[in-house]
Amino acid sequence: MLPVDGVPLNPVRVIAADGPNQPARTPELEQLYRDFESELLIPLWTEIGNLMPTSPRSDALPHRWRWSTLLAAAARAGELVPVGRGGERRAIALANPGLGGRPFATPTLWAAIQYLNARESAPVHRHSQHAFRFVVSGSGVSTVVNGDVVPMRRGDFLPQSGWNWHSHINDSDEPMAWIDGLDIPMQRYIDSTFFEPGTDVDPTVSAPRGRPSRSERLWASAGMRPLSQLGPRAATPLLVYRWAATDAALNAQLELEAEGVAATVSAGHAAVRYTNPTTGGDVLPTIRAEFHRLAPDASTVPGREVGSSVFQVFDGDGSVSVGDQTWQVAAGDLFVVPSWVTITATASSTGLDLFRFSDSPILEALNLSNGQLWAVPEFVPYLNRNNE
Repeated sequence: MLPVDGVPLNPVRVIAADGPNQPARTPELEQLYRDFESELLIPLWTEIGNLMPTSPRSDALPHRWRWSTLLAAAARAGELVPVGRGGERRAIALANPGLGGRPFATPTLWAAIQYLNARESAPVHRHSQHAFRFVVSGSGVSTVVNGDVVPMRRGDFLPQSGWNWHSHINDSDEPMAWIDGLDIPMQRYIDSTFFEPGTDVDPTVSAPRGRPSRSERLWASAGMRPLSQLGPRAATPLLVYRWAATDAALNAQLELEAEGVAATVSAGHAAVRYTNPTTGGDVLPTIRAEFHRLAPDASTVPGREVGSSVFQVFDGDGSVSVGDQTWQVAAGDLFVVPSWVTITATASSTGLDLFRFSDSPILEALNLSNGQLWAVPEFVPYLNRNNE
């Protein structure tokens, strides 16, 4: 409640509604409702349709942002807005049109384009929010996490759990942009946010370059883990998932499908989920990340799930339908899929690559999920009990 002349405004309004099972509108009822308002009370019987709908009804709306528009706006900001203490990052958030002007892509997910000029660095800080970076084009920037220098290149996915010191450094003569994803709205809603700036003199600017990051050298050997690091971790210790490995895994699924092997989620639809090598679960406690590839002219099956997603087109083009919205999408475009809204994607003759992140780990931890978008049940072979 915002104060006016020192007196807080009362935001509570209780409206006598006409309808089945509602009390008769009488002067006595109106007075009861005014008394409720004065005591900051709201009865369930006037609100139950909003509080307990028959299925999820998100305030977020399906929406698409064109990458060309985002990139042009970020480049203009690069000319006008410095990077440093106070702003910390030249990041421009996607504001879902259904969320009242807040800088949130969905009620739980924050997404932004971040832009770093040539030879520019963003200062060290840390925060409780879990985060990642995904690179749709370019190279030259490194993210530095707790002193570990991790080069960022096209197609790379870079997760980073909360409360780790990190900065960004552009060693090249060209600007670079990428997308950031965080759980800022969720942590803000549950009042769990912490933030701490680092030192003004960034020690990571002089960190050595030119070799794979420590996290890659220790954790990026597929199917193997160091015996010195056997304990589970809540978030992945691997700071970058390189595009070459993602691309190869997707191609292999489509090749196997062509050979008659059940390797894809549906015809022409290959998909992988980035996982935590210490648990096999999601890379971050609150964020799931996946990559989907549609072969030329292939379509997904219609899918929906409880929880929200943000997609970015990585390569190719095609059409995407989310609820009653249909868009033609191209490389870099981002779009939002609200909770329990159906999505279908169709590739053009060039194919369609989609990076996706969602809040599914939150829903699953609370036992509130309902299916997984485009997932198929795990194959379990029939066992003849006589031969067990």
